[in-house]
Amino acid sequence: MNTFSGLSVRTELCAALESKKITEPTPVQEQVIPRIIAGENILFQSETGTGKTFCYLLPAFMKALEMEGNVTPKILVLAPTHELASQIKGEAMSLAKDSGLPVTAALCIGGAPLKRQIEMLKAKPTILVGGPARIIELIRLKKLKVHGIGMVVLDESDRMLAPEMRDLISEILSLMPASAQYIACSATLSTHHASLLENMIPQVEAHQQAEEPAEGGEEIAKTSKKAKKPYKLTLLTLPPEDVLKRKISHWAFYAEGRDKIDTLRRFLLAAKQEKVLVFTAVAGQVDMIVSKLQWSKIECAGLHAKMDKISRKKSIDDFRSGRSKVLVTSDLSARGLDIPDVTCVVQLDVNENKDFFIHRAGRTARAGKSGINAIFGDEKELRSLSRIEKSLGIVIYPKVIYSGRILAADEDGEQTRE
Repeated sequence: MNTFSGLSVRTELCAALESKKITEPTPVQEQVIPRIIAGENILFQSETGTGKTFCYLLPAFMKALEMEGNVTPKILVLAPTHELASQIKGEAMSLAKDSGLPVTAALCIGGAPLKRQIEMLKAKPTILVGGPARIIELIRLKKLKVHGIGMVVLDESDRMLAPEMRDLISEILSLMPASAQYIACSATLSTHHASLLENMIPQVEAHQQAEEPAEGGEEIAKTSKKAKKPYKLTLLTLPPEDVLKRKISHWAFYAEGRDKIDTLRRFLLAAKQEKVLVFTAVAGQVDMIVSKLQWSKIECAGLHAKMDKISRKKSIDDFRSGRSKVLVTSDLSARGLDIPDVTCVVQLDVNENKDFFIHRAGRTARAGKSGINAIFGDEKELRSLSRIEKSLGIVIYPKVIYSGRILAADEDGEQTRE
């Protein structure tokens, strides 16, 4: 059996993982962790649910402890959403507690008091996790020192390299030390993303000095030239673990737009799933969907960008603990959200971009478990879904809800009980 110690992970961190019942690294961890520990700059793509967070957190702990000097933070982790940033910070704190290593973490995101975050920085956190907007604000205010940063991580980097965030990321990276190591990861990446990131990272400048004079020779004044040194960024696309094919059952339900919420209600009552994550592309509909489901006595909560921090945290905590069996969310709010034991994902609409399908479906069937991915669509959406099905090489089974049961729909549109 492969082990984390075999990947050169520190003993204390291995013990911390064992306390979480994590004893064997995933294939992505086997490939990526040693390369990050070795100091490589990695942009890696891997399916959701394959342990990407520990891929960089474990080496980040080790790098922070090896770095000299008292300047903090030593590690900067950037995330596109408050929820993902909070989740990463929580993982870091848990790892520090369970390992007993002298590593601390702080969270700096929008929607929280700026003054309080400035005070947190005075406590010299080893790892700083935050959103790009708040991080650049702190830098501009000269409240965040970046010259001690030895590693920069971009989690869900495809989202942060999108046009709406690209300028912020570019500005942050331009201010990083030349010696910083860069890690970026997401479930969906491309050579285009690698090219964008390479252009944002400041090129390393190598100082070349004149040779020392030979013994007895005339002393020559030392000169220093700055020469551009090629920056190497490795794009690592790992072989798929076929989670979408092997671990997730994909079901398609025909539903016109006006009927989707009622179809969702009927589906939830028929499916009887323990933990269901419902996606909608329209963030403004989240509260309305939650209200209608609650009226039908379905325990559920909502998550969208316009909620305040306390309400969002409560929704996530209620869903994690099981107080709410259903969480209705917008795509942005759920980006990178890692909630264990999600048994079913519901997609209330179909985006033509298959990346949305992958990110949504990947919220279930984590850590070797299986799950259900239910997609609701009208005639046009189901045509788009058919193209996604072919592109990803998966099988999506048409289903109907009849008399409180989920049935297979045959080619003639009749219902047959499974």
